[in-house]
Amino acid sequence: MKIVVPVKQVAVLDEEFELLEDRPGVDPDAIDWELNEWDDFSLEVALRLREAEGQGEVVVISVGGEESEEGLRACLAKGADRALRVWEDSLEGADPLAVARVLAAAVGRESPDLVLCGVQSSDAVNSATGVALAAHLDLPRVAVVTALDYDAGAGAATVERELEGGLIELLRVRLPALLTIQTGINEPRYANLRAIKQAKEKPLEAMAPSDLGVDEDALAAAAGSRVRSMVPPDPGGGAEMLNGSASAVAERIAEIVKERMSG
Repeated sequence: MKIVVPVKQVAVLDEEFELLEDRPGVDPDAIDWELNEWDDFSLEVALRLREAEGQGEVVVISVGGEESEEGLRACLAKGADRALRVWEDSLEGADPLAVARVLAAAVGRESPDLVLCGVQSSDAVNSATGVALAAHLDLPRVAVVTALDYDAGAGAATVERELEGGLIELLRVRLPALLTIQTGINEPRYANLRAIKQAKEKPLEAMAPSDLGVDEDALAAAAGSRVRSMVPPDPGGGAEMLNGSASAVAERIAEIVKERMSG
């Protein structure tokens, strides 16, 4: 069983940051990078499935610059077998649909039995890349999966997915398929020092989209949006500090609520 897990190294902003003046974006000096939380859970699902079968391969793929290698190495340390990073400068600022197009070319060459994506990334919060990837690969997909039971004999999986209002939907899907995994489905493992050292010896391949047959025209055609500008929000009104006794503060809060509701 081959499982592909697309992962993303997400941007974490410092409390004090500035926007770039010459193009949309944030000053890189104010950005730290870490593996997307949702992807950590999808990787754990893949590793447990491989362990339950006693065989198979888990491949992690990322569309990102050199900062992505740290996240890929972390996945290798936890137990992934191989890693692939796809990047070129023209992908800077690419929207989820363009990223999905690149991922489709990379994932497609692996011919996996199962693709496990995180529901969303913590920096962009689009929840679009996984479902767009399924469309590009023409795979059945189930989104926001919170439980999974794989039936190897039938080549199918029974999954629970989270719906609005706290409802749970039970589905059975035949493989190959793509699932987007919700946080809380399991408890991701930690890599020990030995595994971290061994991860440095595992294969991590780097290539450009053109190596996968995806040129700039294909990326432009796949994109659904582009960032035109980024500006800080207009400052709101100042806060009102409430002083006095508890009864006086409560009375003033009641007045504020009435004013807002009537306004």
